[in-house]
Amino acid sequence: MSDVVNVFDAPRAADEGDPPGYEVPYLRIGPLIGASALGMTVYELNEGNSVCPYHWESPEEEWLIVLEGTPTLRDPEGEHELAPGDLVCFQPGPEGAHKVTNRAAGRALVAMLSTKAKTSLATYPDSDKIGVFSSDGETRFLFPRSAAVDYWHGEL
Repeated sequence: MSDVVNVFDAPRAADEGDPPGYEVPYLRIGPLIGASALGMTVYELNEGNSVCPYHWESPEEEWLIVLEGTPTLRDPEGEHELAPGDLVCFQPGPEGAHKVTNRAAGRALVAMLSTKAKTSLATYPDSDKIGVFSSDGETRFLFPRSAAVDYWHGEL
């Protein structure tokens, strides 16, 4: 039998040092079941917490699956309350910008499923920064967009 993980029962843990409003226990499912082309993370959102800041990805496509509760989705069209069973696809680029927050009493449980590029970018329009990430976790750089330089900077 293939590796099996129950998304409702598997233990989740938050990262140390996450700021208030982003203290979210999670579990990365892909490595537990031997996945390499797709990734899925289950997030447990207590009231007032968000998965991460408003952002969009490139080149990855992401899906949000609501497993429990009524989280609020912020996207380019505004804010929308979601319900268990709701599924949303976030395309790469600005049209796929999103932030998931639990504003309701009680917890919300959501899963984010995504393609896994070897290198991906995330743009955070509210804070005007860009993140560069590798799928192996070795690369994780964040820069203010104002730090951009000309292609030939430092070469001549």
